[in-house]
Amino acid sequence: MDERPDWARRMVEERAARGWSQTDAVRALMARLPADQVVSSEQDLLRQWKRWEAGESQPTKYRSAIAQTFGTTTGAFFPERGRRDGRAEVLQVSGMDTVDIIARLRASDVDGATLDALRITADRLCCEYAYMPADQLLLEGRAWLARVVGLQHQRISLAQHRELVALAGQLSLLVGCVEYDAGRPRDAEATRQAALMLGQEAGELSVQGWAHEMRAWFALTRGDYRGVIVAAEAGLAVAPNESVAAQLHAQQAKAWARLGDRSQTEVALDKGRQLLERLPYPENIENHFVVDPGKYDFYRMDALRRVGENRIAEQLANQVIRAGTDFDGTERSPMRNAEARVTLGVVAAREGDLDSALAYGEKALAGDRKSLPSLAMVAADLGQALQSHYADASEAQAFIAHLRELRGGQ
Repeated sequence: MDERPDWARRMVEERAARGWSQTDAVRALMARLPADQVVSSEQDLLRQWKRWEAGESQPTKYRSAIAQTFGTTTGAFFPERGRRDGRAEVLQVSGMDTVDIIARLRASDVDGATLDALRITADRLCCEYAYMPADQLLLEGRAWLARVVGLQHQRISLAQHRELVALAGQLSLLVGCVEYDAGRPRDAEATRQAALMLGQEAGELSVQGWAHEMRAWFALTRGDYRGVIVAAEAGLAVAPNESVAAQLHAQQAKAWARLGDRSQTEVALDKGRQLLERLPYPENIENHFVVDPGKYDFYRMDALRRVGENRIAEQLANQVIRAGTDFDGTERSPMRNAEARVTLGVVAAREGDLDSALAYGEKALAGDRKSLPSLAMVAADLGQALQSHYADASEAQAFIAHLRELRGGQ
């Protein structure tokens, strides 16, 4: 059993994906060290690198430069572990569970504790986006949205009104995402526009930025790649320093990759990486509307698969699956994992391994929690690879037919 830390194993995998020797990796690292971070010699750093890969010591002061060397963020390469329990936190902060909160709302008793409970409830729902069944999350999200909106008609202070509008905006974003996942684009677009207006009313730049990000996502899955770039630019103009800006850059990278512009793809990815490096590590990385560093690897995986960087895309796909799976095998991020498996399938197909390509593809499509438009878009890459390399294989053609059904059922 390999007992090395995850970051040590990743150093080896990232280096191997690029075909680098340890000396190559050290030279790449030295080129990215800040001017005030001097090493005595290449040989000294090479000795340290070997110890890092073996897990014998930690590269404390070199973490940021190592992450940059491999095109990712410090938080993704050296993650901070921990997961919040939203339901438990509601009780801890306010002393109320769901029944208590609803009772207070019906009694028009909107005090600080009630608002805290509502805020944490909204956060919990956004955390459950990754794995809760879509119909269940949509039902609960709409119910809480109705409760929050209803409070705006009661006698509340201006500060409370602004807080409730912001919460309604956040819940609208969530409901819109789930509607789009479920193949209801018209409902999703109407909800997205409502979220944008609520964000503008509350002065919440993050809500506004995410509303533009949703527009970019919708355009991406429709194949409107220029529309993605325009929507992302609108979001960046509104919220250039919010974490959503990193995801807006990532959506642009996906679009540029599909337009075949390798240079613009790399520029967009690096802009997002630099922004995440400047921001503090997120308090709650489980929230769907928080761009955690590990999520950025997920976006890089997609863009690099599209530009044909098979080895690096494969390495990132394996990293995404590891990061999205608990020690007992439970998948915390089934939708990300599904797209990662599609990536592994694409690489296998391109390299002549039909059986593995089909196995990865079938497992990706088998999950209960999925975003139909996103998965169909990504799976189309696998269909293209199978059609290109296995046009005469009946099992490949059967899988391609399955993909067409998936796209038709959005």
